[in-house]
Amino acid sequence: MFTIGKKMDQTQTFEPTAAPLDTRVTRLLGIKYPIIQGAMAWIADGKLAAAVSEAGGLGIIACGSAPTEWVREQIELARSLTKNPIGANIMLMNPNTPELAQLLADMKVDVITTGAGSPSPYIQMWKEAGCKVVPVVASAALAKRMERLGADAVVAEGCEAGGHIGELTTMALTPSVCDAVSIPVITAGGVADGRGLVAAFALGGEGVQVGTRFLTAFECGIHDAYKQKVIGAKDSDTIVTGRPSGHPVRQLKNRFARDVRKMEGGSDASVDEIEQMLAGSLHRAVTGDVEMGSLMSGQVACLVHDEKPAAQIVDDLMNEAYTWCGKNLTDMAAKNAERAWKEA
Repeated sequence: MFTIGKKMDQTQTFEPTAAPLDTRVTRLLGIKYPIIQGAMAWIADGKLAAAVSEAGGLGIIACGSAPTEWVREQIELARSLTKNPIGANIMLMNPNTPELAQLLADMKVDVITTGAGSPSPYIQMWKEAGCKVVPVVASAALAKRMERLGADAVVAEGCEAGGHIGELTTMALTPSVCDAVSIPVITAGGVADGRGLVAAFALGGEGVQVGTRFLTAFECGIHDAYKQKVIGAKDSDTIVTGRPSGHPVRQLKNRFARDVRKMEGGSDASVDEIEQMLAGSLHRAVTGDVEMGSLMSGQVACLVHDEKPAAQIVDDLMNEAYTWCGKNLTDMAAKNAERAWKEA
């Protein structure tokens, strides 16, 4: 039984019902379900990560550009809340990467995911410390390189995802990566319910990484105004900025995102002016400025309609997927025609 606090003075209990699922991903990471919580900077802290791990998935603490001491505190917090494996994510372009990499090795973090650079200088150190290394990749070529470097698995993240993205869709990227490597592939980008999990497996994945759905988990500490924007989003409500600079970012449409697109699209704004506008934009959103903050979110925000405990999100994903997997293609098509896919 899980007890979850939506507010400081309110608790709710939830009893999970989904059966465990045995895959190479669950065996590799020591988890019950092949569900990894996405590493969202300024969002994925020790509390959220612990809730997902306690629920049987793998919670990830996002190091982002945070100070090393904050990362240490969040790992310690997560470990005080669950005995299950915990992960951490490093954005390798950050200047404090060497210190963070050493910290994760010293603390023997169970799983390390990486992005925005090559983990090559750190993989041996991490593996000697007993950490599993799972880079996030946006192409088959990069996945093959990570396998040669000794990665234990890869996350193939399609451009439907929120935050920093590549150019390939999940539908094209996942099978391409699966054809290129022999290590486990975890699908990310566009997964918010059981249909997405089953689709990921059909494409060749052996697990999923889920970010946007956890934005409205009770344990997620973003401002309620941010959560309500996610819950109210339609399928056309995301926008990508940053393509001219080579650093595309998907987020919900608001005044900030539209202003950035205008500045990038031929205005007289200098690179410095654009960078100044971008500075602190995610933190503004996390703390409640939903007009001039960067509301990073994937396209599947349109499938997120409520707040619930992280444990229930994990349980729903698995039970919905099990419902589908017991059907043949004819039954699937019939249920789709009735728009009754959640029914057993």
